[in-house]
Amino acid sequence: MNGEGVKKRDTWDKIDILMRPMGGLLTAAAITLLGFITSNALSQRQAIDTNTRLYTELMSRREESESALRKDMCVSIINSFVNPRDAGLSSSVLNLEMLAYNFHESLNLKPLFTEMRRRVIRERVEAKTEAARAENDAYLDRLESMAREIVRRQMIVLEGVGKRFDRTIDLTGDPAGTTLEPGTLTLEGVSTTFTIDVLDVDRANREIRIGLSIETPDPDLGRQTKVATFGVSYFDFPMIDNTRLVGGQRCSVVLNSISDQSADITLVLFPGTYASLKEKPYYNEVIENVLKANRRLAP
Repeated sequence: MNGEGVKKRDTWDKIDILMRPMGGLLTAAAITLLGFITSNALSQRQAIDTNTRLYTELMSRREESESALRKDMCVSIINSFVNPRDAGLSSSVLNLEMLAYNFHESLNLKPLFTEMRRRVIRERVEAKTEAARAENDAYLDRLESMAREIVRRQMIVLEGVGKRFDRTIDLTGDPAGTTLEPGTLTLEGVSTTFTIDVLDVDRANREIRIGLSIETPDPDLGRQTKVATFGVSYFDFPMIDNTRLVGGQRCSVVLNSISDQSADITLVLFPGTYASLKEKPYYNEVIENVLKANRRLAP
């Protein structure tokens, strides 16, 4: 029995002697592998941080270059209207196109459109040939097409984040005093009722003067009514020409088309953050929006 015990102990001793260096080797291998994985992860992280920083710097420089270019272009085009130097209609319309398509979200271009339309009509009246009158008519169509395209672009954005409804005004008779069917739109949990009254129609200038009654709920004062009166033409752009509502929301009415028989208009309700860049939110609206965001994130 003692011999067998000694033999068994000798066997385990041999196994222990063999396993000791292997354990050290395995430990060293594990440490080496862990160091490699950690080093590789750190290298990848550094590479990601470097690429992110490089991308951010490139985008920042690109935005600075684009902003400088847009600023120079805007100043140059505006100077062409302020100091026309007897510029022809073709040059003026082209400058307005460049200004409108590049800066329609930040500038109120209605005065320029209105002034350009007045110039074209004046030259059409003074034109002595049919060809000259036809050329001026083409300029008028170009102005309206340009304005309607800008409205279309802005409405695509606003309809994607807001709500809308359409109405048709009958122009076969005298529409003054007509009240269109009210519409209720719900945005961000707030329901607002809109009622449009037709006050006057300027058929020559294709402009409709309307009264807009807005009913919105107020948590403290109950349901509140706001009335606004304004004109709607092809040269009124919704991101610029809009009415501020409760909670920072905005609404705008746009003219889609007008003829001798009828006029089609659209009312769009959208968040105030999508108003023009020149429109700054009030401080209380900013604070209220931050509090709402915090409440949504709270568990």
